[in-house]
Amino acid sequence: MSIVRLEHVFKDYSLGEQKVQALMDITLNIEDGAFLAIAGPSGSGKSTLLNLIGCIDTPSSGKIFINGQDVSGQTPDDLSDLRARTIGFIFQTFNLLPVLSAEENVEYPLLQFKELSGTERRNRVAKYLSIVGLSKFTNHRPNQLSGGQRQRVAIARALATQSKIVLADEPTANLDHKTGEGILQLMKDINGNFKTTFIFSTHDWRVMAMANRLVRIEDGQLATQDVTEEEKLAMVIERRNTSGNVLSQRADQSGTDGIQM
Repeated sequence: MSIVRLEHVFKDYSLGEQKVQALMDITLNIEDGAFLAIAGPSGSGKSTLLNLIGCIDTPSSGKIFINGQDVSGQTPDDLSDLRARTIGFIFQTFNLLPVLSAEENVEYPLLQFKELSGTERRNRVAKYLSIVGLSKFTNHRPNQLSGGQRQRVAIARALATQSKIVLADEPTANLDHKTGEGILQLMKDINGNFKTTFIFSTHDWRVMAMANRLVRIEDGQLATQDVTEEEKLAMVIERRNTSGNVLSQRADQSGTDGIQM
């Protein structure tokens, strides 16, 4: 069963007097319980695609179905309830409120659920902070947490609404290698245990390697609907080598700067 379905979706933006096509004729079905990565270079349209699936933006033409509901032609305001109850978001910059504690950040989106009592909200917050391993950090504010811990709070916040779909936009970009792998494994475990659908926008080879399904987007078009295991391995190796070269260049540059100083 498809939890997300896109049919011939186009997305255009106006840049002055010019029209820029961000997405062109996207048709894609995503099954319930998927752990899917949308891979592509910067500017390929993958974040735009994620925003459309997340009902943050609307298509210029075409149809989008989320959990069986046709969301085409509706404004983001019209879809606020669907978005709040069906879709969770995880961002590379965490997007936590700095003045709130971990438990308050997780509870914040639940405040709009009028059917939940204060006790029910607190129980749900405690449950999901426990799932991500942060029961001992409930009263810590974001500036008292590591990057990995902040991302775990963001995951708990996305899950606390009991969303069927979690959208993750470059969730490992600001994390070191070991922490990033731990976060990915946590999301993989949640996917397996709770059947939550995860959809990633990424160019991180670690996300590509762990994904159960990989699609590739280039210049606003789906270049490959379903990357084969052989193609996936080639993409992972290419990205891993590229990432290694970038890190090496940064290290060399750092060393050179140190000598000059």
